[in-house]
Amino acid sequence: MAPDPADLPLAPLPTQATAADAPRVLLVYTGGTVGMAVNAAGELAPMELQRLDRQMPELARLPLRVSLLSLPEPMDSSNVAPADWLFWARLIGHHYADFDGFVVLHGTDTMAYSAAALSYLLEHLGKPVVFTGAQLPVGASRSDAQRNLVTALEIAAARHPCASTVRVPEVGVFFNDVLIRGTRAKKVESQQFAAFKSENYPPLARAGIGLEFSDASIRRLPAGRLRVHQRLETGVAVLRLFPGITAAVVDAVLGVPGLRGCVLETYGSGNAPTAAWFLASLARARQRGVWLLNVSQCVEGRVVQGKYQTSAALADLGVVGGNDITTEAAVTKLMFVLGLGLDEARIRQLLGQDLRGEITP
Repeated sequence: MAPDPADLPLAPLPTQATAADAPRVLLVYTGGTVGMAVNAAGELAPMELQRLDRQMPELARLPLRVSLLSLPEPMDSSNVAPADWLFWARLIGHHYADFDGFVVLHGTDTMAYSAAALSYLLEHLGKPVVFTGAQLPVGASRSDAQRNLVTALEIAAARHPCASTVRVPEVGVFFNDVLIRGTRAKKVESQQFAAFKSENYPPLARAGIGLEFSDASIRRLPAGRLRVHQRLETGVAVLRLFPGITAAVVDAVLGVPGLRGCVLETYGSGNAPTAAWFLASLARARQRGVWLLNVSQCVEGRVVQGKYQTSAALADLGVVGGNDITTEAAVTKLMFVLGLGLDEARIRQLLGQDLRGEITP
């Protein structure tokens, strides 16, 4: 059972904040390479992130008030599950009124999924929630942890120079000097520092000598009371097509007991086989109420169902076109929308609609 957010202690980090109105940022450590250490077996494993100020003296020079909240059991991001997303959303909701922004330290492997999930769960978000981490542990030589974390904190605290509003009221992923929308991020690299990209949407900000924000790319929605959703439908799957895929494989995925939705990773602009057995398998799934969301395997471009004959049949079967959504954002969107308990017409509408900047209208 997840702990009560009110029971988790906050540890203030020493910084140069002297003004009473200095921005307040909550740093949430969930685990990941940024806080890993070598264990007895010689493997990198999550550790408790203690005395962060000693490992990163740069923090002491920030004109911010930073509080650290470390989860009781830091985890490798490969072990992150939907229940963790729900807890982190609840955690941010609990502390929302007390901080100007939030930074989530997270492992890189599933960071894009987590950022997308929090984007959906935190409706009417009006403050920054910045995910970041590192390719090397904070104590390693040449680690990217210091630069990523310090800049993420600055972004979380940034305010618009021409208005008394936060600069980025969104969930984002900051890595290697680039801030990406949470629903657009995709991990593309495991050996270089530039771990994430957003192929179909421009960055929200870039960090050089200064921070350069792309105000035209940042979502600024009408102010509303934060709503923290607390339900996700986990009965979802991903089916990636490939030449030679068999009926047994397709039926095995689409026939999983309790399946409510499936992301179809198709070719090009949303194309798929026209073989009778394949279309029949999709039709059976739809008849059982399984929602199918069509996402392209291409990292750039978008799904346009009906552009080719090989995708027209999908639309006829009730498959929803995913436009230029990423697989990560599509999986979490299915979980979110199907968890709302809506009727079929509304589900279809929301799956095809831009909810958190995940697709280009």
